[in-house]
Amino acid sequence: MAKMQRWRRGRSAGEDTTVLDSDLDEALDTDQVTDSPDAAAADDDVAELPPAPAPETDESDEPELDEPEDEPEPKDEPEDDLEVEPTHPPLPHVPEDTGLAGRLLGGRRPADVLAIQLLQAAHAKQAITTALAMGVVAAVTGRPAREAGVVVLTVLVGQTMLGWHNDIVDRQRDQAHGLTGKPVAMGRLAVGTVWYAIAVGFLLVLPLSWTTGIRAGCLYLASIAIGMLGNVVLRTGFFSWWSWAASFALLPAYLSYGGWGGQAQGHAPEPAIVALAALLGVGVHFMRAVWGLVADHEDGWTYLPLKLGLKLGATRLLALSTVFTVGVGIALVVVGTQVGLSR
Repeated sequence: MAKMQRWRRGRSAGEDTTVLDSDLDEALDTDQVTDSPDAAAADDDVAELPPAPAPETDESDEPELDEPEDEPEPKDEPEDDLEVEPTHPPLPHVPEDTGLAGRLLGGRRPADVLAIQLLQAAHAKQAITTALAMGVVAAVTGRPAREAGVVVLTVLVGQTMLGWHNDIVDRQRDQAHGLTGKPVAMGRLAVGTVWYAIAVGFLLVLPLSWTTGIRAGCLYLASIAIGMLGNVVLRTGFFSWWSWAASFALLPAYLSYGGWGGQAQGHAPEPAIVALAALLGVGVHFMRAVWGLVADHEDGWTYLPLKLGLKLGATRLLALSTVFTVGVGIALVVVGTQVGLSR
């Protein structure tokens, strides 16, 4: 029987049988293993070695781990970098009072004040200048102060209406060109609100113009109508100046036929004064057109100020237009002192 070293089972609990693999291989090769029961048992012991039992450990030796106490679940709190939607709409931003203007407007921005937006859309500079010039002419020609005051107020309302109407007509163009000084185009002033203001202005200008006479009042109302018609008719072509010439030509007639009271009857104006007034309107048209030449050129307009501006340049055109307008104004004063306003 081959040399084998083994530990018999039963000597001690937990002891294993050890076999030398080299000796076992030698015995199998030389057929020295017998069929004796002891040999068979030995072979069984060799063939089926039980796995080594795991070493028994004393549970008492193991360190006891403290079970974690039940901690309260953290509440869902919004993270700092997450944006939480408010449950109610945000309050409108009210700018801080930054001086006298803020105190006068109650802390509101000028864009939020309806009266300021209406004033900005009224072309206030042109309206005030024209009204004061008409008042001065009325006073110089011998009209009483009350009549001159009515003339100033009447022309101021009429010119304001023309400015509002012009911004309504041009709102899409002004918006396309990004003109921030146009409240109607920028949406700060509703179109319906401006039309309502025009209607109120008409209700004011009607009695004001008739205060100095029915004929005089009708002539001034015709001047306003021509100005509004010029905002939509022939304004982009060569004859863009026609409405300015016609509306300004009616202003001397408004003064010469005017008086005090609805039944006042004056006299027809001097033809030279009417012609000079028409030229003055053309000069004003050129001066105002210079500031919009770029936008008008982009829109494909072909009116006379644009054609001259492309040849002369905007700066030179503005200078020539100013000289022309001032010269016509001086001529009006000279002719007026020579022949008077009316025949």
